Amino acid sequence: MSTTGTAGTVKERADLALNDDFLRKAVRFTTERLRNGKKKASEDHGNWDDWRERGRQIRLHTIAHLDYYLNIFTENARANGVHVHFADTAADAVKVALDIAERKQAKTIVKSKSMVTEELHLNHHLEKIGIEAIETDLGEYIIQLAGETPSHIIIPAIHKNRYQIADLLSADAGETLAPDTTVLAGFVRKKLREKFLEADIGMTGCNFAIAETGSMVLFENEGNARMVTTVPKTQITLMGMERIIPSWTDLEVMATLLPRSATGQKLTVYMSGITGPRRSEDGDGPEEMHIIIVDNGRSLQLGDPEFQELLNCIRCGACLNACPVYRHIGGHAYGGTYSGPIGAVLTPSLQKNVGEWDDIANASSLCGACYEACPVKIPLHDMLVYLRRRKVEAGHGNKIESIGMKGFSAVMGGSKRFRTILNLGKLGQKLVVRNGEIRTKLGPLKGWNTYRVTPSIPKKTFRDSWGTIEEEIRNGLQEMDPAVRSRMEAAVKNRDKGGHGHG
Repeated sequence: MSTTGTAGTVKERADLALNDDFLRKAVRFTTERLRNGKKKASEDHGNWDDWRERGRQIRLHTIAHLDYYLNIFTENARANGVHVHFADTAADAVKVALDIAERKQAKTIVKSKSMVTEELHLNHHLEKIGIEAIETDLGEYIIQLAGETPSHIIIPAIHKNRYQIADLLSADAGETLAPDTTVLAGFVRKKLREKFLEADIGMTGCNFAIAETGSMVLFENEGNARMVTTVPKTQITLMGMERIIPSWTDLEVMATLLPRSATGQKLTVYMSGITGPRRSEDGDGPEEMHIIIVDNGRSLQLGDPEFQELLNCIRCGACLNACPVYRHIGGHAYGGTYSGPIGAVLTPSLQKNVGEWDDIANASSLCGACYEACPVKIPLHDMLVYLRRRKVEAGHGNKIESIGMKGFSAVMGGSKRFRTILNLGKLGQKLVVRNGEIRTKLGPLKGWNTYRVTPSIPKKTFRDSWGTIEEEIRNGLQEMDPAVRSRMEAAVKNRDKGGHGHG
């Protein structure tokens, strides 16, 4: 069952995922492995929260002075012989990339993993003008064959297992390949080597751009990005405008935080720093290098006190691995390029279209696990609440939900009303309670009871028991040491007056 595509609501897409046992097992297995790896790596490192705070401060400082660091980066990159282009919109970025490809009369482009090119749907635009774009990251290559989009920021094919992958690669090979990871990876490696040698252009994303030297840095584990950036004669790098950090010293912090948060590694297998095109003394590298700096809605967050920290994201995917919602429904249920908690905030924020994405912010339990996992402490759980508020303010709220909340407010606004409703509820529930549980799937209970049960209202509630508890407390106070009781009574009296008691 395919769960790709953006059709329908997030709830409808989630229902598809929840009924796909294959997908759920695959996503749960991998996210648990990544989450446990991150936990061990951060514990082994020590002082993890200190490093998180250092990373947060670097990102806060950089984003607060983004124009300054972008200017420095651009000046230094151009001094290194790089052609730097700025693209305000997705259409602008695509046009620049296509113009370069057409000028080079390119037939094939090899690509390393890049979420920005996914965001721009660049492969589709290249194919329309007859250019073959080949993903060289193993996970990206697999989903390209499947005609799907990534379902995870760092592990695009997280929703597939080796048997599904073997079927895809067997069709590509024209022969049956064993569902063995060594065999499958060996086939892809052999095929891609030919593509690297044939390609006219290499295309990459950018993990970090170093302002002080005009360099760009790539993190990877397969070595394909190095091939993409050294074999083809022309290189195009697409980077979100927020990927800047001030210096190589700051990279040390990011190189500590990102791999541990993403995969539980101390370091990625390959970390490449690229400073301009090939020089005469270099043994390899592109003869011509272009960097396209993409805005595409990012600048809308600048100066926004609720969402500017969104630009701090270093795309590690840790929030996806921690999120209880993502771990059940996978990435395609979110309907956009970015999934999980970061996607639920980033998609509507970049597109400034709460109307189109008015349901995606609801795909969260607001548990805060994403914040605890984030290596730069982005308060995504707060941002999801802000989005929900803006959705209502923009007139996209659910009318039935609005009526329900008004009713809830009216009931909770008076103890007598609350007690009356509670007593009526005890009577009314007798029609549906079985063994202390309500399993009916009628009305508002349908969504909840589809996957769990609602406990019945107990015969004697905590409120009913409070009189007895209060009496026990009073008796306990009388048995206290007089001096202790006196201090407690004084503290209570001071509190009631609005003061601050001291123990």
